[in-house]
Amino acid sequence: MAQLLSEAEIREQAKVLSGWTVEGSKLQTTRKLKDFIEAIEFVNKLVEPAESSGHHPDIEISYNKVTITVTTHDAGGLTQNDFDLAGVISEIQ
Repeated sequence: MAQLLSEAEIREQAKVLSGWTVEGSKLQTTRKLKDFIEAIEFVNKLVEPAESSGHHPDIEISYNKVTITVTTHDAGGLTQNDFDLAGVISEIQ
């Protein structure tokens, strides 16, 4: 099981993630896209990195908005896996 990060480690890593916020024990971002089709296309681009890392985000779609939340459920909070996946997601256009 992945090890939980300390509050200091979380604050430090959150500084370098543009567009993400720490919400309790989760990292979260919302992307606003042109329309529903672009939102679904964006979500489809998340499949490969999530599968290859074995770490899957929670995804909420509301027409053209996609909210992505990452946390390590089995560890009960934020781990390095969450920040790694958030970094990869940040690069997806």
